[in-house]
Amino acid sequence: MMRIAIDAMGGDFAPREIVRGGVLAAKQLKDIDVVILVGDATHIRHELQLCGASESDRLQVRHASEVIGMEDAPAIAVRKKRDSSINRCVSLIKEGEADAAVSAGNSGAFSAAAMFGLGRVKGVARPVIAAVLPTRDRPLLLVDSGANMDCEPAWLAQFAIMGSAYSQAVLRQPNPVVGLLSIGTEDSKGNEVTKRAFQLIQRTGVNFRGNVEGRDLFLGKTDVVVCDGFVGNVVLKTTESVAHAISFWMKKEFVRHPLRILGAILLKGALTTLKSRMDPEIYGGAPLLGVNGSVIITHGASTQKAIFHAVRVAALAARNNVTDEIASRICAMPLHDTPLPSNNK
Repeated sequence: MMRIAIDAMGGDFAPREIVRGGVLAAKQLKDIDVVILVGDATHIRHELQLCGASESDRLQVRHASEVIGMEDAPAIAVRKKRDSSINRCVSLIKEGEADAAVSAGNSGAFSAAAMFGLGRVKGVARPVIAAVLPTRDRPLLLVDSGANMDCEPAWLAQFAIMGSAYSQAVLRQPNPVVGLLSIGTEDSKGNEVTKRAFQLIQRTGVNFRGNVEGRDLFLGKTDVVVCDGFVGNVVLKTTESVAHAISFWMKKEFVRHPLRILGAILLKGALTTLKSRMDPEIYGGAPLLGVNGSVIITHGASTQKAIFHAVRVAALAARNNVTDEIASRICAMPLHDTPLPSNNK
């Protein structure tokens, strides 16, 4: 039985869009047995009524009396608001009542709740957020996207292992190509951390292509790109900003002249396809890898479509035992046992 818990109170458009995404998942994703909406039961049932849905064997409501807001300090809120929808989602996994959880709420709090409540996979130094980005040919997994600001080389090597496992199990890449984000493709390029991480990743057994630069990200030649959370978050936010800017420029230019408007009409199909390929909502959010459970973090501005796809991806991660796969791969790679050669000349 596959059961997915959803934080119905998290996100800019909660609970309406979250509830509707859950309803859509319960109706259309036949491989999921139960969708559990967690939060203020009165508000959730009201939203269910508005969209013509009701509780059933496939769609359940679990009450949580508190909500962690976007402005709340993550660790403090998780400890103080014990009956928050975020904590309750994590508890459902821990108690065996859910196989995975999804939230569009406070990502720091959701990550903290998962780490406190589920614990880390044995051997994992730091759990990591992995964001999915579109490229020319296939999705790219960016690891880390914001969980760890300052990283040690061995952590980056573990990120490569975890990202490779997720790419293979969920994104269906049979032998994921892994790259290390740096300022040049040569082995000698980068800061001290990335140069030492390069040496460690070579020993992990992943399909490592070496360093990649920022301009390589969207070429479709790499499946997993590893970096620290500070750099990854900057890349992620910059990518979002550029995508919005391109969309704005295109709309502005198409209406500047009647002939361009006609051209836009003729290109409508192609533009719709392009927009769909660039739509981050179809990729199902970012998994928190390295905790003992399947946890999917979605954007705060998630709509029902984003929640639907996040539920789909959460079920894939749980069904393919990504957590167990990460545990076995980390256990097989004793990264700390072998001393690193010095980089000093």
